[in-house]
Parts: sequence; C-alpha cells; structure tokens
Amino acid sequence: MTSQVSLDTICMPSEDVVSREIEGEIIIVPLVAGIGDVDDELYTLNDTGQAIWRRLDGSRTLREVVGELEGVFQVDRADLEDDVVGFASAMVERGILSTKA
Repeated sequence: MTSQVSLDTICMPSEDVVSREIEGEIIIVPLVAGIGDVDDELYTLNDTGQAIWRRLDGSRTLREVVGELEGVFQVDRADLEDDVVGFASAMVERGILSTKA
C-alpha cells in the first residue's frame, strides 16, 4: 500500500506501535509483526526525527509542523519541507505512522 504524503497530510503514530522517551531518546516499539523492515525491531530517532515525531499528534498538517520547526532548525524552508515529508513518507510506508483523512 503506497500512501501519498504531502505538506497537507496529517500524521499520527500508528496504533500498531508504542513510543517512549528514555534518557532523552525516543524509542519506537512495533506491537505487531510486519511493522518496519524486520520483525521485532526497535527504532530510535535522531534529533531531527525526534523533533518531527513529537509534533505528529494527528492535529497538525506537515506544513504546520514545518512552520513550527523553522524556528528550531536553521535550514532553508524547502529543505525542511523535504525532510519532514520524507520522514513522514518513510514512516507511513513502514506502518509506523498513520495518516488522517
């Protein structure tokens, strides 16, 4: 299943994963087999991924997430848009994020 993710997409964690913050790192744990690349794999996010993940709560579009992150990361807006959409697309494809219609 390929889902088209754009700046107008609203994302949230899938019901098939749990995320926890442990010692400043976000750990994503699949609850069912077939999530991600390998069964029973844990995911950790880099600083950028964590900043994006914390804002994907089902209430903001990716465009709104980019707007919030503009003040956090000193990068070109177009690059930030590409990073946020790319992150969300990869996570949706792996079943870690869900999209909201």
